Amino acid sequence: MNIGVLKEKEPEKRVALLPSQVSHFTSLKLDIMIEEGAGKGSYAGDKEYSEAGAGIVKRDDILKKADIILSVSAPDSSTLKKISKGKILIGTLNALSDKSMVTTLRDSGVTAFSLELIPRISRAQSMDVLSNMATVAGYKAVLRAASELPRFFPMFMTAAGTIKPAKVLILGAGVAGLQAIATSRKLGAVVEVFDVRSDVKEQVQSLGGKFIEVEGATEDKSAGGYAVEQTEEYKKRQSEMIQKHASNADVVICTAQIPGKKAPVLVKKETVSAMKPGSVIIDLAASTGGNCELTENGKTVEKDGVRIVGESNFPSLMPSDASKMYGTNLINFSSLLFDKEGTFKLDMEDEIVSGTCLTKDGEVINERIKSVLNL
Repeated sequence: MNIGVLKEKEPEKRVALLPSQVSHFTSLKLDIMIEEGAGKGSYAGDKEYSEAGAGIVKRDDILKKADIILSVSAPDSSTLKKISKGKILIGTLNALSDKSMVTTLRDSGVTAFSLELIPRISRAQSMDVLSNMATVAGYKAVLRAASELPRFFPMFMTAAGTIKPAKVLILGAGVAGLQAIATSRKLGAVVEVFDVRSDVKEQVQSLGGKFIEVEGATEDKSAGGYAVEQTEEYKKRQSEMIQKHASNADVVICTAQIPGKKAPVLVKKETVSAMKPGSVIIDLAASTGGNCELTENGKTVEKDGVRIVGESNFPSLMPSDASKMYGTNLINFSSLLFDKEGTFKLDMEDEIVSGTCLTKDGEVINERIKSVLNL
């Protein structure tokens, strides 16, 4: 069986497998093909892949010969249309918001697995791509904030007097938010954290953050740990509380997202105007509209002296370790598709396999995707 790894489209720098991970598949007597230059952005050269036992080929060769195609994100539309019936595509395909991609895979008869759909259960933790990439994003977001801020993060006692520590407000205490808390505290900042889910309070406090509570939040235990839509009354109280704390913050890191929906606007333009000149907002939700009303995806803009960084793909800016983590998740997931002898088996009775499967036999089989995209 042939497995092909695609080169990601710019500006993505990650790769689905690093050379050190090729041996997992070759040990199962599977043939691995790597598109020319696929690992360049992650500082992995074609020579390293060859030495690891992979063949270096052009994209068309992978699309024609590979039985299973691996990617980080969804290939572009022209590439998708070249993947023929019966082939298998595995990647983080952004299925919840890309209806055109889903219908193309369906109509082509491709069996597709979208890794962001992996169920959040204990057995799937080693395959949880979203959590690992969020860890990278939370860490990198704080470093970006520290580089943009015109003052120190930690407190300093100097001959010129005392430098007070920076105040960081983190919106959302998911994996990215928790990593942002830990990194900010390591750099010496004072950290406040807002989240609609009360059950994250202990986690926030254990990392040294102060949890900001707004009463009346709607919580849904079936949402897989994600936030859910809130009432208008709650949103009003939330907005007032966030403006109060943001106006005293040096850095605001926005991480709040709702899968398949536009990101909630938590930092309004009035809040930005109330912030101190020189303050920094890092918006990890930029690609889904942003938590800040003034965010522009992929850009850094300045308003009333506040720098707003709209960056949704920090993992791509830390490609070596992000690729290593992604590849490990992918290998762990693939272990459900192959036995120890390398024989392919598709067990749709397995809740992880069925929950991650997007399309099969010309149909969209994921109920969540059918509901969200109205398919």
